[in-house]
Amino acid sequence: MTAALQNYQARMRRVLDHIDRHLDDDLDLDAVSAVAAFSKFHFHRQFTATFGLSVHRYVQLARMKRASYRLAYSDAHNVTDIAMDAGYDAPDAFARAFRQRFGQSPSSFQKSPDWEPWLAAFGPLDNARSKLMKIFTTDDVTIRDVPATKVAIMEHRGDPATLGDTIRRFIAWRRSAGLHPKTSPTFNVWHSERRPVPPADYRMDLCVGTDHPIAANGEDITAGEIPGGRCAVLRVVGYTDNLEPAALYLYRDWLPASGEEARDFPIYCQRLSFFPEVPEHEAVADVFLPLK
Repeated sequence: MTAALQNYQARMRRVLDHIDRHLDDDLDLDAVSAVAAFSKFHFHRQFTATFGLSVHRYVQLARMKRASYRLAYSDAHNVTDIAMDAGYDAPDAFARAFRQRFGQSPSSFQKSPDWEPWLAAFGPLDNARSKLMKIFTTDDVTIRDVPATKVAIMEHRGDPATLGDTIRRFIAWRRSAGLHPKTSPTFNVWHSERRPVPPADYRMDLCVGTDHPIAANGEDITAGEIPGGRCAVLRVVGYTDNLEPAALYLYRDWLPASGEEARDFPIYCQRLSFFPEVPEHEAVADVFLPLK
């Protein structure tokens, strides 16, 4: 990659980070083009050519994604507050836009999300962000001796498109158990690839670190352990919805070249910060490949 292209991509990445950090602000073309230090007369075409979305459309989708996460996963926001945070002057306008995009009203989505249209709606946003995805290198991987961690486990088994429902139950359960993410670490353990064939074969464990007795509170919760030992660790900063590229890099590229051997435990991650509590480009996750 040439230095000129690296510089261009860095400027565009700076734009996406600025948008994520300032979703509550007026993100007009003048302000956004200034962040990239591009002429506003050409920036709109440059942005669309790079990401496949106009600046306006990208901002709309980013705001709507944050709003939908708050509806689905937080009990601390009402629909009116979420509508205002998404840039709408009135809840009715937000409700119309939300229904048009997801086929549900905000209140209906808050109670029982339909994930298939939700996933489809944000496909263009995910594709745009993947255009500037970081390319991992061996310098990004460290080897750590990690301690064993006792965990409470909620299993997800079945189509990954329904994972959001399991996440909602997991969040509600850990709230009721008093296991806040700031004091009790969050892990995901992958027992299959992200898009298995058939989808019904998808398996992932949602885990929270705790060595206290587990109160299931009506959920199917089991006790387990993230084993200690040597691990190759790859930190991912920003857009941690899809950690498959990081896992693939560790398996496909890093492991064969390292001379190491994988241990008999699945690849897993620890989520260190979460969207929408932080802007999406500041979300952090460590991906662990257990080693012999």
